Formats: sequence, structure tokens, C-alpha cells
Amino acid sequence: MTEHTTRVDVGIVGGGPAGLMTALLLKRRGISAAVIETRTKDTIHHTQRAGILEAATVDMLVDAEVGSRVLTAGHEHEGTVLSFDGEAHRIDFQALVGRSVWLYPQNEVFFDLANAWEREGGEIHWAVTDTEVHGVETASPRISFTDAHAAQRSIEADLIIGTDGSRSMCRKLIPEAVRTDHFISYPFAWFGILCEAPPTAPELIYANSELGFALISQRNETVQRMYFQCDPDTDVQSWSEDAIFDHIQAVLGTEGGVQLKRGPIIEKTVLPFRSYVCDPLSHGRLVLAGDAGHTVPPTGAKGLNLAFADVRALVPRVEEFITELRENRTADPAKGSEGPESKEPGAAVETPEALRRYSRTALDRVWKAQNFSYWATNLLHRQPEENPFTHQRRRGEFEAITGSVYGQAYFADSYTGWSD
Repeated sequence: MTEHTTRVDVGIVGGGPAGLMTALLLKRRGISAAVIETRTKDTIHHTQRAGILEAATVDMLVDAEVGSRVLTAGHEHEGTVLSFDGEAHRIDFQALVGRSVWLYPQNEVFFDLANAWEREGGEIHWAVTDTEVHGVETASPRISFTDAHAAQRSIEADLIIGTDGSRSMCRKLIPEAVRTDHFISYPFAWFGILCEAPPTAPELIYANSELGFALISQRNETVQRMYFQCDPDTDVQSWSEDAIFDHIQAVLGTEGGVQLKRGPIIEKTVLPFRSYVCDPLSHGRLVLAGDAGHTVPPTGAKGLNLAFADVRALVPRVEEFITELRENRTADPAKGSEGPESKEPGAAVETPEALRRYSRTALDRVWKAQNFSYWATNLLHRQPEENPFTHQRRRGEFEAITGSVYGQAYFADSYTGWSD
């Protein structure tokens, strides 16, 4: 069969928000990119995902002029509520750090970016199969795949960016001798529901009691997202609607206070908790961004925001790398795509310093986010071996955070996102 080949500066494996935002921002800087994705556009758009966006993430969507609806369809949250044993405290983000977060689902962020990339004529292939990435340790990496019409295709590039999610195949191309996998799993999970009901509260509520954790989140005016702590092996069918709502209400407290808004449950799921970091995020002519390089538990709302922070760190370094390649080719056209670091076509190349700097910069922020997510997760969840001492110790930690403007400011600064 004839293989259709595209030549671009950058090939991107993974067409989620991180991959699409990277492609769009590179295009703004005169760097061509092609994107492939195993799922269909419709599948991604209709897969419900969380959506708390840090101020810097919102700024990226607005400044890139991609037609994002975040400011019109999203909801600004100037604070959030922490509750322990029914005692609620509001953390005022604006008063403490002068920043807000925005409620805007990740699947809608994706839809905005996918439409923008297609409007601008960007190359993207949905529903691909048989994906392979070749030659990342050479100066001529390549992506081969079968497109949705069963045609064999190849993308030749100077750099491959892996934004292919937590089960990344690109990550495995970094040799085990080079790559360190930092990983922990947590002994609990979230039982998540979508229900048809009005919002219970104007802002998110993170609650804890002797029964464990619960989160009152939102989607829109008629559909809400809620979670409660459960065992990772929980069968969603073992919980009736009444039992689910009664349990969440018990975590919130039944004596006055917040009264849960109830309605028909339209989705149930169990979300395991894991933390993972790949170090480094660059190797040869390959870099990782987003969940391909790191995952966090959802407690701190860092997943998509970390991916966008990666993109902010990555795009200038890719521009630096591509610019240097172009200058080298102009100075000595005989070197072609190999650049000055290689004597023979296909020979192994070192990881460019610009891409090494990206990895160091991104990982600095990743570990800050891992720390906050780990801390918040352990503060707000009941451990399987918990006894009265450990519960009261966590209560003391909760009161140290909520009872001091400095403790509140730490939470607000970490939750709304640090400056780059």
C-alpha cells in the first residue's frame, strides 16, 4: 500500500487539550505541526471531565484567541469551602491572593481548541490506529499510523511531542536506563456521580468527616458532579441513589448547614487515585507533556492546569530548538535535518539543551503540584487505618489552615496556581 507522508517541524501524538494548545501556540510562532489522536473528536467532547481552571490556564485560552467560551459559558469562583465534621470555612481566593479559578469542563476546553485548530487548517488525524513512533534518538524521528480511512500514513518531523495521556506509549520510548518512574497509589478512590439537579452551593465544597471525604462540584445550572470517598474495588451498582445522597449529606453534616440538592443520577463511576512523575520529560528528539509525563490525584484540581503549565514552558524551548536547526541548515545545507550534532544520517543525537531546560522547568512545577495534591488528599481523606487520634490530628491541621490568614493564603495560592 502507498504510504502518505507529511513533513512538519513537530509531530504531536495525542489530540487532547495539551496537544492542541501546543500545536496552536507553535503555529503562532511559525512552527508547523501535525497531530494524531486515537479517539474521535465526538468521543472526547462527550466524555465528561472535571473542569477547575487556574487563572493562568484561563489567560492562555483567552490570549491565544482560539474562540474559547470559558468567559461566557464558564463560571468564575472567587473562593471555595472547606468543611470538617460539618464545620465549614470559606477560603476567599480574591481577598487572599487576588486570583480566581473558573469552572469550565475539560471536554469543553478540548472542543474549543479542536475547533480552533481545524478552523486554522491545522493537520489532525482522528481515530488513528497502529501508531508507532520511530527514531526519537536520531535527528529524523517519524510517526507511522493508519488513519480513519484505513490509509497508511507517516509524519516526518524534527521533534515528537507526546501528549498521549497517562497510558502514554511515547513515554515508553525513553529507555528504562534513562527514565525514573516515581509512582504511588492511594488506598481509596472517588465514587463520582452526575445528577440532574440545580447547584447545591455557588462554589465547590470539599468536606471531610469520620465517614471520609465528599466533594460537591458543579457542571451547569441543571447537571451537577459530586464525589465521595470509597474503596477502589467498589461496585457502582451496589449503591442506590438514596444511599449515595444520604452518605454525601452525612459527610456534609445533617444538623443545619448545607442541604444537598438531589435529582436523578445519570452517571456513576469509580476514579482510582495515583500519583506519577516521569523524569526526565525529554530524551533525544522526544518530549512529554501533560498526563504522558505526570499524573496527580484530583483533590488539588491540578491535572489539566499542570498540562497547560507544561505547554507554557515547552513552546518557547521548542521555538529555540527549531530556530537553531533552521539557522544550522541555512549555514550548511549539506547537514540537512541532522544539524551540527550528527555526522551521519540516522546517527544517534544528544537531547538538545533547550529541551533539557524544558524538562527541568516543568518538573519543578510538577513536584510543587504533587506536594500540594498529596497534602490536600491526605488532609481531606480518611485513611483505612485511621483511629480517633489520627482523625483529631487531621482536624487540628484543618483548623491550622482555616483558622489563620497565612494558612488560608497557602491553600489559596496553591489551589489557584503559582506564577511561572
